[in-house]
Amino acid sequence: MQAPNARLTFGASALSGLLMACAFPPFGVWPLALVALLPLLWIWSRATIWRAAWSGFVFGIICFGVVLSWTWYFGAVAILPLIAAQALYIAAVGAAIAAIRRLGVASPLIVAAAWALGEYLRGTWPLGGLAWGEVGTAFSPIAPARGLAGWAGALGVTFVVVLFQALLLELILNASRRGVAGAGGEGSGAHRSQAHRIHLAIAALLVLIFLAAGLNPPTTRVIGGLKIAAIQGNDRNRRLTSDEVYNEVLTEKHLQLARQLKGNFDLIIFPESALMSDPEADPLLRSKIVEIGRRHNAFVLINAINREQDGAIYNTNRLYAGDGSLVANYSKTHLVPFGEYVPWRSELSFISAIEQVPEDFTAGQNNASNSGVLNLDGKKIGNLICFESVFPELARRQVRGGAHALIVSTNNRSYRRSANSAQHVQSSQMRAAETGRALVQASISGISAIIDPLGHIEKRTELFKPAILEANVPLRAGETPYVKHGPLIVKVSVLILVAAVAFGFLRRRLQTMPSGGDSSE
Repeated sequence: MQAPNARLTFGASALSGLLMACAFPPFGVWPLALVALLPLLWIWSRATIWRAAWSGFVFGIICFGVVLSWTWYFGAVAILPLIAAQALYIAAVGAAIAAIRRLGVASPLIVAAAWALGEYLRGTWPLGGLAWGEVGTAFSPIAPARGLAGWAGALGVTFVVVLFQALLLELILNASRRGVAGAGGEGSGAHRSQAHRIHLAIAALLVLIFLAAGLNPPTTRVIGGLKIAAIQGNDRNRRLTSDEVYNEVLTEKHLQLARQLKGNFDLIIFPESALMSDPEADPLLRSKIVEIGRRHNAFVLINAINREQDGAIYNTNRLYAGDGSLVANYSKTHLVPFGEYVPWRSELSFISAIEQVPEDFTAGQNNASNSGVLNLDGKKIGNLICFESVFPELARRQVRGGAHALIVSTNNRSYRRSANSAQHVQSSQMRAAETGRALVQASISGISAIIDPLGHIEKRTELFKPAILEANVPLRAGETPYVKHGPLIVKVSVLILVAAVAFGFLRRRLQTMPSGGDSSE
């Protein structure tokens, strides 16, 4: 039971990272996420603060190096800092657990709380964070995990999965210690056996509670339906040529597909970047969009680069009514750093790669006029643009603002046939399950999907195959516990860690206090 050496530490941490990465697409072997952390947690159970941080960093480099490998399309200048930044959060989690253990306090609850809090911070800071590759999201293919997300969010699923593995590891270690004690004739077996039984009982109880919650997802009530058509028109798995850009090939491909629609719809969706100009600045294009809406008696949602007179540039969804009037706009509030704008552009001007982002978008204001909730004759639809769907709070905010269903309009074509699109759909499954709302993912080149209010994928398209995705989407009202209360697991995690630190300092102080007896001997 001695502490592992550096070589074993590296190997165990790398194995954990690889197993966790394989739980996500393109491999998608989600059961691996139930055991992937065991080697890393074993290292952490006996590591110094430095070694815990180092092993966590190794885990992060391997795991995120695979999961976020699609950022390679933007070059080493993008992927290396991004993966290193994500890995630092795992390093910080390991260091925190080791530091608390030095205070004489160790518990599976501390491990789960530290991991969940680290995951939350990684998804919020800095520059808005990157909520991608969370442990809980790996379980989007299974109904009980999605059901639990309705109660506690995807972060709650993370907490439970990490807690399960931390408890399992402790049971294994306790069994090993009993074996060693028995072989050595030590008399502490009874005490350790009792601790083993207590931990087993705690593990079984928690698993049963969370499984029961997952098998009984919160319900929302049906208040109607929405007939939608999502247009997926890009079949070019490459950069567009200058001639294709000049001739607005993507616009024409999507318009051609739209002309194949038959019958009436409530909403027709042209995904992000499907139109290569702004209908409000292009009268001919506007007339074509209006004609589609009139022909099908439908609202039409399009995406455009919106250039305002003051020079600001917005990534904007525009909603046109069947009579041709522009009834609503939503400008993206959560922009992608180094994708839609370059932070510290002047300071980083020596990096030539930032020229791939020649101008900076402006984030839309988070206010009533830009809430993202669109009113389609009383049917209220929340809409998120691209990576906004991976941030739970944005979807939650729109549902609290009255949205009866959610739409994700996205452009993933820059990531070619990588796992990005499949991972993106997994995040959308969790948003649907968390909010109890059906979700339509409309992608310019796939994967487009219809996801029911329990997070199950009902229909999906393939990558780079033009398609029209039609569906009758249920509209729901009411709030799930997650929508109502938000990520309570974050507060619970903070309380656990604060209590652990306080208990550790208190116990250390009590141990160093002089005894009240006679010390003259």
